[in-house]
Amino acid sequence: MQTVPTNTAPEEVFADLPDSKREDAEYLLSLMQEISGEPPVVWGRKIIGFGSYDYTYASGHSGTAARIGFAAAPRQFSLYLTCDAEQFTSFLERLGPHKTGKGCIYVTRLARIDVAVLKEMIQFAWAQPDPHES
Repeated sequence: MQTVPTNTAPEEVFADLPDSKREDAEYLLSLMQEISGEPPVVWGRKIIGFGSYDYTYASGHSGTAARIGFAAAPRQFSLYLTCDAEQFTSFLERLGPHKTGKGCIYVTRLARIDVAVLKEMIQFAWAQPDPHES
């Protein structure tokens, strides 16, 4: 099943978060909106995305995804900045405590990382061309 845009408000997604996580989520929302110039859109149940692009893989699978975004969960934030977290190696060395997955970066609290580096990462990601353009 594809994750698609919904009419859910970001505040609804944040409602069940502890206060400190909600404050971090609201900061991320504000920062990504400022950098992208795009309104936030909730994709699926919990991804807050900004902008979008269409993709088609060699397998023929296609869809639409947010250009940048994040998901807030009680334990961590998933940052969706690219399909390839390795593009961020130089940033990640300076970010602070994090983990990476195939297509996202996980952080537990913004207070534990260098938010200036996070802002650089988001600006870098937003400036990249569509990763699936031919």
